[in-house]
Amino acid sequence: MCQQEDAPDPIINTCNGFYCDRFTPNSPSKPKMWTENYSGWFLAFGNAIPYRPVEDLAFSVARFFETGGTFQNYYMYFGGTNFERTAGGPLVATSYDYDAPIDEYGFIRQPKWGHLRDLHKAIKQCEEFLISSDPTYLQLGKNLEAHIYYRTSNKCAAFLANFDSSLDANVTFNGNSYFLPAWSVSILPDCKNVIFNTAKVVSQRNLHGVSFSGTTSVNEFSLASSAWSWYKEEVGVSSNHSFIKPGLLEQINTTKDNSDYLWYTTSINVKESIAPGQEKEAFLHIGSLGHAALVFVNKRLVGFGFGNHEDASFNLSEKISLNQGDNTLDILSMMVGLQNYGPWFDIAGAGIYSVILADLKKSSKDDLSSGVWTYQVGVEGEYIGLDKISLANSSLWIQGNRLPINRSLIWYKATFLAPEGKGPLSLDLASMGKGQAWVNGQSIGRYWPAYLAPSTGCTTNCDYRGAYDASKCLRNCGQPAQTLYHIPRTWVHSGENLLVLHEELGGDPSKISLLTRTGQEVCAHVSEADPPPADSWQPNLEFMSQSSQVRLTCEQGWHISMINFASFGTPRGHCGTFNPGNCHANVLSVVQQACIGQEGCAIPVSTARLGDPCPGVLKSLAIEALCSY
Repeated sequence: MCQQEDAPDPIINTCNGFYCDRFTPNSPSKPKMWTENYSGWFLAFGNAIPYRPVEDLAFSVARFFETGGTFQNYYMYFGGTNFERTAGGPLVATSYDYDAPIDEYGFIRQPKWGHLRDLHKAIKQCEEFLISSDPTYLQLGKNLEAHIYYRTSNKCAAFLANFDSSLDANVTFNGNSYFLPAWSVSILPDCKNVIFNTAKVVSQRNLHGVSFSGTTSVNEFSLASSAWSWYKEEVGVSSNHSFIKPGLLEQINTTKDNSDYLWYTTSINVKESIAPGQEKEAFLHIGSLGHAALVFVNKRLVGFGFGNHEDASFNLSEKISLNQGDNTLDILSMMVGLQNYGPWFDIAGAGIYSVILADLKKSSKDDLSSGVWTYQVGVEGEYIGLDKISLANSSLWIQGNRLPINRSLIWYKATFLAPEGKGPLSLDLASMGKGQAWVNGQSIGRYWPAYLAPSTGCTTNCDYRGAYDASKCLRNCGQPAQTLYHIPRTWVHSGENLLVLHEELGGDPSKISLLTRTGQEVCAHVSEADPPPADSWQPNLEFMSQSSQVRLTCEQGWHISMINFASFGTPRGHCGTFNPGNCHANVLSVVQQACIGQEGCAIPVSTARLGDPCPGVLKSLAIEALCSY
């Protein structure tokens, strides 16, 4: 990609963003290319989960090709996982699912995948026209327009667009009338028949948007009965890898990304006399460039500070108690991903830059920042190698009847048996605080479920109409950004598997569970008035005389094992809550015969196939099914 507007020939400058229909290359000899169309947005610890409605995503793609686009690439089309410490920063979560058409676990996300499939089938039907000419612009009204691609003077393909964010419209084009919902594009491969509209989703849906949600198709295995072992780390410098420097060092240049952790350790000397049994109280003010820090005075935890993705820096002020004589101050500064994009990202800093001790009784302050500090890159358990399989049976691990929970800087170890099957696994770490996890020595990434998203700003049903941005459509307000962590099936084996956690803040490992998906609930709702499938289009045939269809497809290797609901007529409700309307034909046996045992099936929405329970009434077919392997 090259977003540089003044990119010199022969470099092709391109567009990245949520919309690129208004983008124009800097030379007429360069094609109009869209290198990153964001299918959603990335997830950050402490933020709600962003998602992008497929109606808007399809609208953006159709508008791009409508206005002369030549190449469009989804970012991301296949979500993924930032294993180990590869997540970007600051505070980007381990999951990089991105609300992509294929999710983090490799499952198809519906209806996003299906609606985009239908969109591109429709665009493909226009291909010979798109490569034959530049588009001809025609205004149809306020916020209404058409772009026509001619192959000959009487053969063309057209895109009809309504880019109003709220008002539907009826337009006249080539002597015919067309209904255009707000914020939509209709595709006409013959300048007559609408074979696709971006706002009309007829592809199947998943009843639960997240791979490991729902009750009928997910198996949960508790690790509570496992014999947990633990290792409590020492606070502060713990090895001969430490070094002494005057002043506060910047973290990234000090650790060289060999660890998320850097210990800052110094001594505070209280010279004044203090009565026996008494302590001196003071205020400790710490300034950090990010991303988080645990603060210990005399080896006791006194504070935890952290930033967020938008601003990783933070200030921490804590009232502390000091003894007469020497006191230890240990600060564990923690990275949560390196900045990896944007201007000057290579000089973004992290770590502690200011430590000031304020006397409560006097108006004096003691700036400790320029004093002598002892440093250690990494924590004790990293040097020991507690995450490695070779130490699984080490005597360093402690076992006992009472598992220590809600402790900072502690390592946990347990074993588990992998569930049967070939599908991916998910580890539920909702009961933990912040840290890292390993399975059989492989890091599954950073976790931080203790960091909750703001309680406001989410929408149950986000209106796709109008310009989208990353904060428009959010879910899981007041909840952790991520609680489920992907374990690839190839990382586990038959017999016992090793799970190791490094917990920084405090959590309860006995509540951890392992999830596997054994099925998928799918549904579809298609009307007689909906167009037939785009791939059934053929020139010179009466397209609209064909029937619309309900198409159901399971994941590869799975099959339809049960039909939970089927009604032809006027069914009410939505996926998961369908019920028969006033007009109802029980078509369960028809659907079962066509679909049970199949990986996929297609049922025409027609009275010839399904009967006519109420003549003269516009009818639709609604189906809910269960896919299993």
